[in-house]
Amino acid sequence: MQGCLPSNPWISDDPAHWTMNAEVVAMPTRLRVECWSFSFMELLSDVMGRREFMTYLEKEFSAENLCFWQACEDVRHGESSRIVEKVEEIYKNFLAPGAPRWVNIDSKTMDKTLEGIRRPHRFVMDDAQLHIYFLMKKDSYPRYLKSELYKNLLAKALVPQETKKSVFPFMRRQRHASPSPAQASNHEEDGHARGAGPAGDNSAAHSSV
Repeated sequence: MQGCLPSNPWISDDPAHWTMNAEVVAMPTRLRVECWSFSFMELLSDVMGRREFMTYLEKEFSAENLCFWQACEDVRHGESSRIVEKVEEIYKNFLAPGAPRWVNIDSKTMDKTLEGIRRPHRFVMDDAQLHIYFLMKKDSYPRYLKSELYKNLLAKALVPQETKKSVFPFMRRQRHASPSPAQASNHEEDGHARGAGPAGDNSAAHSSV
C-alpha cells in the first residue's frame, strides 16, 4: 500500500492535507481546481472558487450577478434579526430602478420578488436568486472554464508529492503463507508413507525366505 497524496491526516501526524486544502491558500491544488469544472455548484461551494470566479466576472463587467447571489445566500442563511435590513440593502443595490449594481431579472420574477419584499422573510429572494444562478451557469460559467484565467490557474496549481513512507509499513513485509490443515495432514501422510516404504519391502523379503 503506497502513501496518500498527501498523507492521510486521520492516521498520521502530517498536517499537509489541512494546510493545502484550507479555505483560502496562496495556491490551490490541481485536484481542487479541477473539481470546479465538475459542476457550477462545486465552484460556488468553494471559497477560493467563488473568489476566482468573481475575478473573472469583474473583467467581464458582470460581477453584480455573483454579488447578488451571495447577498441572497446571506439572507437565506444569516441572522433572523437582520433579514429585513439585508432585504432592503439587496433591493437598493440590485433591484431598484437605477440601482448601482442592477441585475437583469425577467419581469414575472421581478414582480413576484417585489411583492414578497413587502413582507420580508428568509426565502423572499429565492426566485430571483435562482434566475441569476441559471443565468451564470448557462453563460458565465462555461466561458470561465475556457478562459485563460482558469487555464493558467490550473497549470500553476499544486500537485502534492507522494509520501515516500508507507502509511502502513508492516504491509510491505513479505509474509510466508502458512499451509492449511488439509495440506499439513497430506504432507504428514506422504512423509509416513516414504518412511514405511523400505521397511515394508524388507518384511516382504524375509517372509518369502
